[in-house]
Amino acid sequence: MTEGIIDNHKAEFEKAVEHFVHELSGVRTGRANPAFLNTVMVESYGQLMPIGHMASITVSDATTLAISPWDKGQLGAIEKAIQQANLGLNPSNDGNIIRISLPKLTEERRKEMVKLIGQMAEKARVSIRNVREATIKELKKTKEDGKISEDDLESGKEKLQKQVDGYNEEIREYAEKKEKELMTV
Repeated sequence: MTEGIIDNHKAEFEKAVEHFVHELSGVRTGRANPAFLNTVMVESYGQLMPIGHMASITVSDATTLAISPWDKGQLGAIEKAIQQANLGLNPSNDGNIIRISLPKLTEERRKEMVKLIGQMAEKARVSIRNVREATIKELKKTKEDGKISEDDLESGKEKLQKQVDGYNEEIREYAEKKEKELMTV
């Protein structure tokens, strides 16, 4: 019974980790990476669309991204969206392709980014804790309803904590990997 309750919340735990990984992809490390533009939304024909749905984004060299829109009429909208995304980038439009040269990261900026990664990791851990608390509430309610014993409740809590520890470890590993990538010059 307790395993069923814990399994019901597994998707929520995984969603918190996936969201953290997605957020990390938006942190610039100094090397060109198309995932860096994942958060850019472009207004196209009256609605907002992710840039990846409107153009192919490729890495032309270690510090340059090339964006080739499928509809050349959207070049201006894509360029404007990149400027408004507050990523500190200056796109250049040659009429066919938008090129973005990523400036070198200073040591100070790298340290700021590491702090940002730490904050993002903490948010992810808070999400994991919130799911854990909701799961424990559900386990306690099930015990109060007489469907499980006190021993089942305690063993369920132990299993849940092992699962939570695993997700927190996964978050820590992703954060460390990104920090290492960021600090490598």
